[in-house]
Amino acid sequence: MIKNIIKKTGIKLAIMTALISGFAVFFNKFAVTKNINPYQFTALKNVLVGFILTLVILTPPVIKKLKDISKNNWLKLIAIGVIGGSVPFLLFFKGLSMTSAVSAGFMHKTLFIWVAIFAIIFLKEKITKLQYIALGILLIGNILLGGLPSIKFGYAELIILLATIMWSIENIIAKKVLKNIDAMVVAWARMFFGAIILLAFVLLTSGISGIFSLQALQWSWIFLSAGFLTIYVVTWYHALKHEKASTVACVLVLASPITTILDSIYSGSMLEILKLLGVLISIAGVTLFILFGKKFENISSEPNGRAI
Repeated sequence: MIKNIIKKTGIKLAIMTALISGFAVFFNKFAVTKNINPYQFTALKNVLVGFILTLVILTPPVIKKLKDISKNNWLKLIAIGVIGGSVPFLLFFKGLSMTSAVSAGFMHKTLFIWVAIFAIIFLKEKITKLQYIALGILLIGNILLGGLPSIKFGYAELIILLATIMWSIENIIAKKVLKNIDAMVVAWARMFFGAIILLAFVLLTSGISGIFSLQALQWSWIFLSAGFLTIYVVTWYHALKHEKASTVACVLVLASPITTILDSIYSGSMLEILKLLGVLISIAGVTLFILFGKKFENISSEPNGRAI
């Protein structure tokens, strides 16, 4: 049964996206230690991704798809760039500068919960009682991976939570837009319009001189991160086109265990017991959420089938 589920395009793409994200977070940790301003780092890599995807959009097979986009959908694409590709990044980094990485990480890791809530309300996605249990298991796994932080909630945590909610809303808008628009076009819009706002912010706050003062090594990390982000955003939106928003959000949580494992391999040390449990519980939570969801779909598709 698990093999049949993995064969589904959306699940495979979501797993691939989680894998890319896990590696990206691991390597980005090295990038931010190279004395790169975090706002500049975010803006420049997003601008590079926007440029790369613009080149793709300008190819004949893709650019002709832009002609069929309605004015209403163009507004939604711009909204995705604002809500998903720019403002939340600024809020997250501002909050991160005012609180611990552990607290920031915990707030961000609630993303899958918000996506599930919004997907139920606005996309009418069905989540079974057993899937709610899986969500709880997944949350426990993420808490263990975060090192059991002592939760506090102040201004910094508030704006990080706001950023997380904005990214959640992006999932919902994108899922609606993807019904009529090619995933590559939506990915381009997110990065193109978002990059314009981020670049404008950086130019207004730190000026263009800071960008030209970057060294070759710093630029190499920016290019590497941009490469990861390009593949990430393309595979993510294609996964979202083929699979439920709540399912994709849950699968992407696997990025955290992947980063944790990479950290352990790099440091040459064994995983702490709590983090090992966090990895195993997170994987179990994702697996159960998918399995329980597919079980519901199978029952619903049978004659006289009843939901759990």
